[in-house]
Amino acid sequence: MQRRNAFTLIELLVVIAIIAILAGILFPVFARAKSAAKQTACISNLKQIGSSIAMYMDDYDGIFPSALDASDKYTPQIWDAFPDFRDRIPTMPMLYEVLQPYLKSYEIFHCPSDNGTYMLDSHPDTEFVTAPSMFKTYGSSYFFRTEIAFKYFSDTTFQLPSNINVLFDGAGHWHGAGRALEKTDILAPNTYFRLLESYRYNTLFGDFHAKSVTFDTLQKAWQTNL
Repeated sequence: MQRRNAFTLIELLVVIAIIAILAGILFPVFARAKSAAKQTACISNLKQIGSSIAMYMDDYDGIFPSALDASDKYTPQIWDAFPDFRDRIPTMPMLYEVLQPYLKSYEIFHCPSDNGTYMLDSHPDTEFVTAPSMFKTYGSSYFFRTEIAFKYFSDTTFQLPSNINVLFDGAGHWHGAGRALEKTDILAPNTYFRLLESYRYNTLFGDFHAKSVTFDTLQKAWQTNL
C-alpha cells in the first residue's frame, strides 16, 4: 500500500501560529518604514518650497511672499487681536498660488501623511474640518507663519533665522503617535495635552532648513521674536 503524505491538524496549527507571529513582528516594521518614507517625502516638499521662497525673494527685494495659508483665510478670527492684519486678509492670495511660477507643481504642497483635521492644534476652540485631506480641501498641507508676510520681513531682518518657523504641517497627528484633535478634547485638558505631546511637525525654518519637531519645539519657534 502507498502511504499518503499530509499535514496533521496540529502541524497546520503550528504553521498558522508561526505565520501569525511573523506577521505580528513584520507588519509594525513595515508600517514604521512606510511612515518614515512619508515623513521624508514631506520634509523634501518643505525644502523645495523653501527654495521657491528664496527664488521669489530674489525677485522681490528679499521680501517674503505677501500671502496666506488656509487657516488665515478661512478662520480669520484667529487674528481678532490684530485687526490691522485681519483686515488685510481678504485681499491677500494663498501662498501656494504665489509660489507656483517657481515650483510648477501644486503637488509639492501635499504632505503624503495628510489625512485631514477637525480642529486647529494651536487653537483647540476653532473647528477646521478638512476631509479627506487639508490638501484636497484647501490646496496645501502646510501652514505659513503669516506674521512674516504681514510685517514685510526680508531674509536679512530675522534675528535668529534658524529658530523661526516659516512653514509647517497643518496637524501634528499626521506624523505623531496620537489621533487627531476633536471638538470635545478641549473639555478634557489631560487628553488634550497628552495628544499634543505625541505630535510631530515637519517644519521649514527661516534659514530654509527643514526637520521634524515636537509640539513644544514648534511652540518655542513661535515664541522666537522675528
